[in-house]
Amino acid sequence: MSASAPLIARRPRTKWFWSVLPGYFGFTIISFWIVAALTARFWIPYSPFDTVGSRLTPPSFDHLFGTDALGRDVFSRTMAGALYSIPIAFVVVTIGAFIGCVLGAFAGFVGGWRSAVVMRLVDITLSFPPMLLAMAVAASFGPGLTTAAAAMIIVWWPLYARLMQAQVLSVIRMEHVEAAIASGVRPGRLLLRHILPLCWTPILVNATMDFGQVVLLAASLSFIGLGAAPPAPEWGAMVSDGAVNYYFWWIAAAPGVAILSVVLALNFIGDRVRDILDPRKHQS
Repeated sequence: MSASAPLIARRPRTKWFWSVLPGYFGFTIISFWIVAALTARFWIPYSPFDTVGSRLTPPSFDHLFGTDALGRDVFSRTMAGALYSIPIAFVVVTIGAFIGCVLGAFAGFVGGWRSAVVMRLVDITLSFPPMLLAMAVAASFGPGLTTAAAAMIIVWWPLYARLMQAQVLSVIRMEHVEAAIASGVRPGRLLLRHILPLCWTPILVNATMDFGQVVLLAASLSFIGLGAAPPAPEWGAMVSDGAVNYYFWWIAAAPGVAILSVVLALNFIGDRVRDILDPRKHQS
């Protein structure tokens, strides 16, 4: 019995280790790319915009990831591209969540025809496939990171509006909220002090899971020419350049791996945040 006790005690710790390992791995990877986005211009060997060597040379000591069709260093462009590909995810999710939460809280709290108007707008927007809607909006205003970000915000805010409205409708039926209403608490105080604090957990979980999707959608828009305009070293645009020169695999491989690593890292972080904030999921 005494010999088996340590083995039994180790099992929960082993299970905990494997449950948190992906989150730490994701945090490490995304930290690297954030640092690269902020500091790459100080340490990359070449300018990401200039021709610095022969065209389409394979990876070598002089050019770790080779050069592209214009003789630009792929390594320098990949590192510098983090500044274009990562911040857009935080901008889109933050603004989209803010707009959606404000409108969703309004719809859930006031009810009536005003709620119906907001939710019908949500339903109409969500009826379109996200990629097609983002493409239509971006194509209407021309390529560019700002246009792509605006297009993705239009795609994303209805998701948060629907989620927040459902949360408010659920919380407003709780006993302590009904007691606050019966005691004459003002509507603004009721919403801010008694309802919204209980609505944020699913919003935060959803937001952390959305970061990776936004990075992927932004890269997709740039891939088809609706994102960052040339010669910006945006990862999706670089993959598009590699698709044109598909015999020269290194052009698309480096930004492709960068996109994959960021999306996986953000998904690992999102899973860990969900485990922390959702007690039922954490206990299971």
